[in-house]
Amino acid sequence: MRFVVMGAGGIGGFFGAALAQKGEDIWFVGRGKHFEAMQRSGLRVTSTVSDFTVPPSQIVQDPARIGHADVVLFCVKSYDTEPAARQLSPLLNQHSLVISLQNGVDNVEKISAILPQCSTYGGVAYVSSRITEPGHVTESGGFQRIVFGRMLGEASSTAGAVHERLTQAGIKTQLSANIRKELWQKLIFIASMGSLTALTRLTHGEIVGNPETRALMFDAMREVQSVALGLGIDVDQVDEIRVLEGLKRFSDDTRSSMYYDLAAGRPMEVEALNGTVVRMGKRAGVPTPIHRMIYAALLPYHRKHTASESTRS
Repeated sequence: MRFVVMGAGGIGGFFGAALAQKGEDIWFVGRGKHFEAMQRSGLRVTSTVSDFTVPPSQIVQDPARIGHADVVLFCVKSYDTEPAARQLSPLLNQHSLVISLQNGVDNVEKISAILPQCSTYGGVAYVSSRITEPGHVTESGGFQRIVFGRMLGEASSTAGAVHERLTQAGIKTQLSANIRKELWQKLIFIASMGSLTALTRLTHGEIVGNPETRALMFDAMREVQSVALGLGIDVDQVDEIRVLEGLKRFSDDTRSSMYYDLAAGRPMEVEALNGTVVRMGKRAGVPTPIHRMIYAALLPYHRKHTASESTRS
């Protein structure tokens, strides 16, 4: 079974390295300075589990060099979904499986529209990892878990085989019969806590440690919960004690990828997160004043950084 990791960043780099460490036939697709560094020295992964280096021979910039792909772990930023999917088309057929491990709740629809010849599953990655320098991914704690499943209908035998391979690689994996709920459960957290670390420049510990900011975080979570329920998605009620217990898995100095993108002058996933909450809220007739504020505050930075990247390329 040949795996392809599309987007060798924090999520794809970490989970892909776990598969590579077990000897799976796996290829990584990268770009920019990160790819250039990986071509020189391989992909270095430092984690709370173990450290590992993927050799340059398994890393490409052009997916067409790989040949056929049985499974794609689709891990690019949400705003790169369509162009990345188009790059994969020559690798896939009716037996191929694409698993979107991206942030957001509507990536599967976008991928499926471009890659109708294969099956695309939704997925949720729970891990705190990021590119700390070109060629180097660092994982700093968290759940280290993948949940994936078919948006409609039963999972295929291929999906069952992928679940087995991921589990054998030491990755906690669940094949879900209700992946839409899982996607929204994650959105509740990352669209709230994740965007607040960017907006306030505070760490998880600082947000939780300040009563007013902590209350804002929980109110933001309940907004997303209300939108999901308004759309008929049976998400769980926000449980403050459970959320705080879950945050203990992360170090207090944890910040979101959105914060690091903002600080580095890169585009952010504000459209896929807060923008989605606002748009879906309008559709469901649910007010979203907190996420409207976050979206309005961060969107100009995203647009400015997107324009800067276009100019550089």
